[in-house]
Amino acid sequence: MFADLPILSLLIWVPIIGGLLVMLAGSGRSGLEAKVLALLVSLLTFAISLPLFFGFDSSTAAMQFNEFKPWIAAFGINYHLGVDGISMPLIVLTTFTTVLVVIAGWEVIKNKPAQYMAAFLIMEGLMIGVFSALDAMLFYVFWEAMLIPMFIVIGIWGGDNRVYATIKFFLYTFLGSVFMLIALLWLYGQADSFAILDFHALPISATAQIWIFLAFLVAFAVKVPMWPVHTWLPDAHVQAPTGGSVILAAIMLKLGAYGFLRFSLPITPDASQSLDWLMIGLSLIAIAYIGFVALVQRDMKKLIAYSSIAHMGFVTLGFFIPWMIAANNGGSFAGAAMGISGGMVQMIAHGFVSAAMFLCVGVMYDRMHSREINDYGGVVHVMPKFAGFMVLFAMANAGLPSTAGFVGEFMVILAAFKANFWIAFVAATTLILGAAYTLWMVKRVIYGEIVNEKVAALKDINAREFLILAVLAFMVLLLGVWPAPLLEVMDLTVQQLVEHISVSKIPAGAM
Repeated sequence: MFADLPILSLLIWVPIIGGLLVMLAGSGRSGLEAKVLALLVSLLTFAISLPLFFGFDSSTAAMQFNEFKPWIAAFGINYHLGVDGISMPLIVLTTFTTVLVVIAGWEVIKNKPAQYMAAFLIMEGLMIGVFSALDAMLFYVFWEAMLIPMFIVIGIWGGDNRVYATIKFFLYTFLGSVFMLIALLWLYGQADSFAILDFHALPISATAQIWIFLAFLVAFAVKVPMWPVHTWLPDAHVQAPTGGSVILAAIMLKLGAYGFLRFSLPITPDASQSLDWLMIGLSLIAIAYIGFVALVQRDMKKLIAYSSIAHMGFVTLGFFIPWMIAANNGGSFAGAAMGISGGMVQMIAHGFVSAAMFLCVGVMYDRMHSREINDYGGVVHVMPKFAGFMVLFAMANAGLPSTAGFVGEFMVILAAFKANFWIAFVAATTLILGAAYTLWMVKRVIYGEIVNEKVAALKDINAREFLILAVLAFMVLLLGVWPAPLLEVMDLTVQQLVEHISVSKIPAGAM
């Protein structure tokens, strides 16, 4: 029914064009016209994304909703779009989150609200372009272009140290992408095509695979971010406005993980197998060490930022555990899909939970203009509705069963047990550390006696804030108790990926 409609093009260009129109409508001081238009555009984009989910054929692993137009024919670069069970949920998550960001900034952003809303709409279209591009150059254009709106958001609406955070964010992510571009150009020289699916089928020697894998690793590890290239993230989160932190945590971190699934694993499976120890080691460092770093934070945003790094460690652990599982199963990859599927579920779950956590911090910051944990205490006495939501999201962040934060982590830990007990043991420490730093924050911020006059004067969440947090609470609980629809749409795609990586791509006689 929907297969013949250019849904992906609409999802890319409606928010981009809508963002430009929002800027033109933002001449008034209040920016009301721009805000209304931004909300309508974001809702329209979300509505357009729903056929992707409900019209998705989960009985095939093939790319769906394909669009193909020649772009730069002389170099074989095409406007080629399509989605599978890996990219489709991330696109829907992007459109869903953007609606919440627009609503969240409705009353908060006083300085240039039209430009603020426009930046997020344009960023939305560019991120959807990354998830749906099937041409490597098209992917690279969207990948680099999306840095610009986030650069502007942090640089204009960020905190006092926003210039430092913005430059650090841009340099880390941009320089990492240079290595990816070199790898893509080398692959083009071998395949005589920029089609990503052609790269998947390309035989590559072991040495070349290692170099290509490392080039991709630099680009994607920065975006995830993985230890030790994670230091830009806490600075960016602390300085970014609430909406910027939400998009950064909920969507932009997923772009690096998506790159591993779309490029690293299928293009360089032998190198992925050879270096799985490195990826698993870096993932475990993120899970365990960064968890301890989160424990000592006094800034709520920094704590949640480090928490995000730890949770994303589960994603990369799940992606690179299949070869160890196969080694323990006599070469059989049976059960290996659980790790990748768990990583995918963790990506979506973290999108909801991290967005909710940063929005909760934003609610308090808008009232107190402080993110320091020591400035709070006893919030439950004056903001009971808000306190209920924040405790729920904190429990999800700690991986409480029946919440979204539990499902993906549990699947990855189960997969890790199939590979190695000690890997699973270290990964499981996040259940303790996550509860420790999350409950530490909640205890000091939400509970206890009111010892601050500013806290005593706080007012509970209004209808707009309640709506945002209630929608996220519903999604966190829904995914926690009923993850089956998400698992079904990604099942065959993940199975196909596992089958692909189980076969060597090294040409006979090549090294």
